[in-house]
Amino acid sequence: MNTEELRDYCLQKPYTEEAMPFGEETLVFKVGGKIFLLTSLDTGNRFNVKCDPELAMEWREQFSEVQPGYHMNKTHWNTVYMDGSLTRKQLCEMIDHSYELIVKSLPKKIQAELFSK
Repeated sequence: MNTEELRDYCLQKPYTEEAMPFGEETLVFKVGGKIFLLTSLDTGNRFNVKCDPELAMEWREQFSEVQPGYHMNKTHWNTVYMDGSLTRKQLCEMIDHSYELIVKSLPKKIQAELFSK
């Protein structure tokens, strides 16, 4: 998966917004105003996703391409390298998990506003 494929996949998720709040080199994807994925446009070979802490540790132990979140809370965020070792399905699973965690963390009122449309 390359950066353009990553972007396309994220934007397919309902109510996803893209932004560049940290400068032109970092692309951010949000749902309900909360970040679920960040990627560096400079390097283009990795992204950060939120993760359940137990699953984060499991994935880090299982895959060398999954590291504690770079410049993020390392308990809740992973940096995932897209060097070709992880399958597209595995990468999408990690993105989906992050998106779902963020949606579940949104106030019920916002969830209802977004997903009752």
